[in-house]
This record gives sequence, structure tokens and C-alpha cells, in this order.
Amino acid sequence: MSMGYLVGESAPVVWRGPMVMKAIQQLLHEVDWGGLDILVLDLPPGTGDTQLTITQQVILDGSVIVTTPHTLATKDAVKGINMFKTVGVDILGLVQNMSLFHCPNCNHDTHVFGSNKRVEKLCQDHDIDFLGDIPLHPNIGDDGERGKPTVVSEPSSERASAFLHIARAICPKIGLEGAGCQNS
Repeated sequence: MSMGYLVGESAPVVWRGPMVMKAIQQLLHEVDWGGLDILVLDLPPGTGDTQLTITQQVILDGSVIVTTPHTLATKDAVKGINMFKTVGVDILGLVQNMSLFHCPNCNHDTHVFGSNKRVEKLCQDHDIDFLGDIPLHPNIGDDGERGKPTVVSEPSSERASAFLHIARAICPKIGLEGAGCQNS
């Protein structure tokens, strides 16, 4: 489910707080989610009404911070970390997105958004587990647009392995250590 389904494809979501809160209420309480083991909420960066409402309306097992190694992104991540700590939500760990680009032509690895040292320091400074890296790869975005995540469309790829490694690292942190989590 996505806000993208609720508004036109090219329509901006120009909503003030009360409209955002109503949409969150609808997504949380009026969508038939069926029998879920896990519900992942992908929140925009920041510490505004949306994030605060989620922490107040939902019993959360924890949060996963996702950032690129870029300076501005890590600064936003710190704000999110501090917000979750302030409202008493456990931080399960941090994922570094778009950490590395492997050129298929020359086989050279490039840290497009800078050194991973910033993220390593962020984890160390805030005592957060590093969960893993997601590489920068065009197929990840393409797979998402097709509605077939990389772990489904290319399950034996290194990219899929990166996602599965992260999922397996999160499972025991939320009490899902059984066989289903091992195959996630």
C-alpha cells in the first residue's frame, strides 16, 4: 500500500498536518493487511508529524535507519536516530543504501556518495548495529517499478543477498528467529 495509490500519479501531496494524520489513520486502520508477520513502514526522512504520529499510533518493534554515506544524508539520519530515542522506539540498526557502485564495464568499484567511514562513525557514536550495505544498481529501481523486488526477480544475485542478509539480521531483533525468517 502506498500514498501513491491514493493520489494521482502526477498530483503533488500538498497536505497540512491534519490531512497527513487522516491518511496515516486510514493506512494503518482501514487497509485490510491480512495476516502479516511484519509490516514495514517506509517513512520519509525527517522528524515531523508523520513520524511522530506513527510512533504514537502503532506499537513498534523498532526502527531501522537507512542512509547513504553522503554527509547530508547522515545528518538527517542522526535526527531520526535522536527522535526515535526520544520517543522510546528501539533502533534495530542501520542500513547503508547506495553504498557502492560496481561498474559492469570496467569492474571498478566507486563510492558514489563518499567513504563509508561516515556511516561507520555514526553507528559507533550512537551505539547502533550496522545491518548491511545495499549497492547502487539500476536493477533495484527497475525491479521495484515492475512490482517484483530484487529478491523475487533475481533471487540469486548479490543484490538479493544483500537484502536477505539485512532481513536475517533484523529477524532475531524482533522475535522472528524461526524457519520462516531463515528463508526470508
